[in-house]
Amino acid sequence: MKIALAADHAGYHLKEAIHALVKELGHEALDLGTKDPTKPSDYPDVAEAVASAVRDGRAERGIAFCGSGVGVCIACNKFPGIRAGVCHDTYSAHQGVEHDGMNVLCLGERIIGLELAKELVRAYLGAKFASDAERHVRRVTKLTAIETRFLKA
Repeated sequence: MKIALAADHAGYHLKEAIHALVKELGHEALDLGTKDPTKPSDYPDVAEAVASAVRDGRAERGIAFCGSGVGVCIACNKFPGIRAGVCHDTYSAHQGVEHDGMNVLCLGERIIGLELAKELVRAYLGAKFASDAERHVRRVTKLTAIETRFLKA
């Protein structure tokens, strides 16, 4: 699977470590920056880079990093078709994909440690959307309908 990764300055070090893990797990990593943690950068730009890569098919999923994970999550969810979630436990990391079609995992370098982040990424990348479960498909379809309705407004 191809995974888009991007971080602002506050998530840079975690992104670098997870980039290596993604490759170690046999996935292709698309590193969309930042490349310099000493230079301030903005989380909306990070979110746009990851969301755009997922939306236009350059990546199947994304992982976005900032200090808390919250900023990139809020910004990612502004993009139609993106279902991003901040996760601090492995259940949410896989269940978000399996039940909710989560396609962007958001992590906060200042909130979680490296080993937990690795476990979250393993759970996220190992999960598949339960497309054979009618209730999950119905719910994700409703999310898409909400997006479509408000895009027309």
